[in-house]
Amino acid sequence: MLKKFFLIFFLVLMIPANLFAEWSVEGGTIVTPKDYDIGKLNKFQKGVKLTISGEKLERKNKIKKAKKKYEKALEYFLNANKENQSNVEILNYLGFISAKLGKYDNSEIYYLLVLSIDPDHLEANGLLGELYFKTNRVDLAKERLKILKNCNCSHYLILKKIIAN
Repeated sequence: MLKKFFLIFFLVLMIPANLFAEWSVEGGTIVTPKDYDIGKLNKFQKGVKLTISGEKLERKNKIKKAKKKYEKALEYFLNANKENQSNVEILNYLGFISAKLGKYDNSEIYYLLVLSIDPDHLEANGLLGELYFKTNRVDLAKERLKILKNCNCSHYLILKKIIAN
């Protein structure tokens, strides 16, 4: 028993003190640095991970598998939205995933919600423009293009290319 005690005591002395320097305890919970990965993803992060995986499958023309990933991602984003209904990134992903699943009405609603919170959200403006073009509302797509004109961003260039073709 005494040997175990000395072994534990010795190990504690050997652990560098700065190993835990960035950790702190606040209100009884351990707070880690912002960029520290503790291995647990929140609902939003799980949705993003599934979305990226779905896009990779889609590029490989594995549409059925991609759709399953998108459907699961949609569940995670909907649950994340229940917890934080005014988060523009969650709403934007809900619009994106809805469009991927062919739910264009829902997609439009989510993008418009994003823009009601942040009218200058570049990605939502660009994706809404693409959605308008897909649904044969070119005049509305051109309005989105005008909004993006001065951003000098990929969303403007992509939408401009889509409308020009």
